[in-house]
Amino acid sequence: MSAGGGKKAILAALTANAGIAVAKFIGAAITGSASMLAEGVHSVADTGNQGLLLLGQKRAQQEADELHPFGYGRNRYFYSFVVALVLFTLGAMFSIYEGIHKIQHPEELTSPIVAVAILVIAIGLETYSFITAMRESAPLRAGTSWWRFIRNSRNPELPVVLLEDTGALVGLVLALAAVVLTMLTGDPVWDGIGTLGIGILLGTIAIVLIVEMKSLLIGEGATPDQDDKIRAGLVDGTRIDRVIHLRTQYLGPDELLVAAKVSIVPGLEITDIAAAIDEAEARVRAEIPIARVMYIEPDLYRTQRA
Repeated sequence: MSAGGGKKAILAALTANAGIAVAKFIGAAITGSASMLAEGVHSVADTGNQGLLLLGQKRAQQEADELHPFGYGRNRYFYSFVVALVLFTLGAMFSIYEGIHKIQHPEELTSPIVAVAILVIAIGLETYSFITAMRESAPLRAGTSWWRFIRNSRNPELPVVLLEDTGALVGLVLALAAVVLTMLTGDPVWDGIGTLGIGILLGTIAIVLIVEMKSLLIGEGATPDQDDKIRAGLVDGTRIDRVIHLRTQYLGPDELLVAAKVSIVPGLEITDIAAAIDEAEARVRAEIPIARVMYIEPDLYRTQRA
């Protein structure tokens, strides 16, 4: 995914969440529903998060300079990590606090049918956002499961949007169930229970995102499939006969650093060695276009030295 990749999913989520947030706050003010209020705060957090993801993409496009010779690609990881923190602090903590408060001090709902109508509309909008994110991620998932894509992807935005939209949909269902149960039983404690459930859900999603984004932020290497292709591309069988060791690291979602020590067949002239390395770089980049930064060190395998 390019720097602009996933932007359609982010914009769809931002537009949906901004509209939903306004509707939820209006509904919360009319009905007094804590679960509606929690969902409103959740949507505000999500809207801000989409803005942070867009800001991260913009900052990542800065040209490399003396201070950051490998560029600013990891800005996308940093801002995605901030998104996870916002989701945890603003979304989860507020909802848990409000849920506990409403369980201890339940309040009657007024005009709950308004809350039901708003929540049903919100579910429709969030479903549109989620479907958009799934379509955008389909080429990258390449047959892998949804969960494996989130765990293994080196691109931060789509996993963030997918998890946020999933949390939003489940949260809306919880809020709807809480309001309906309150209407049916006449017991407003269900509203507090729904709010607490939303908080726990958001906290779980935020922790998953924090773990994944932290791993990307401190640096992850190539995927196993990419590693195999890099090793195969480095060896030509005539001048370079094996890879002695290989180190890779993502400098950003669209840029991979490759550092390798390769075994050169003894007796080659310096011009042949240089040509072999240039051709090895070309082969690797043909298979892995994002391997933009490469350092290949020629050496002799230990048995050859002996």
